[in-house]
Amino acid sequence: MAFEHKIVRRVEFSDTDMAGIVHHAVFFHYMEAAETAFFRSLGLSIASREAKPPVGWPRVHCECDFFAPLQFEDEVEIHLLVAKKKSKTLTYVFRLYQLKGKERREVARGRVVTVCVTALGGQMKATKIPKAIAEKIQVAPTRLLA
Repeated sequence: MAFEHKIVRRVEFSDTDMAGIVHHAVFFHYMEAAETAFFRSLGLSIASREAKPPVGWPRVHCECDFFAPLQFEDEVEIHLLVAKKKSKTLTYVFRLYQLKGKERREVARGRVVTVCVTALGGQMKATKIPKAIAEKIQVAPTRLLA
């Protein structure tokens, strides 16, 4: 069972705004990339077709606090931690760090709540997280979430 995942990305020019810094909305793309990689690391897909019926993970809450800017070509580490796991929802916290050599500086912190849904007939309906997924994910220790 897993409760965390880290990925490293390089800031692309298209991630930046006219001021040359990463646009605030892009931080949510980074968080989503870490979530997708987390599922992949568990042998799963965020677009699970294995579950019958297939499930999806729409966001019901997103937030992010920003501490310092990122710029074109910066390296950024996105650290995902599972903060809560309920029968139908997963809550993640994210810490984003700018990497410069051996230095690591926190630049943002986010939280995303997702709900497991089925989409039969075009209607989304909350559903229990399938056992095959739930048994691979656990909540991070409190000391890591502080």
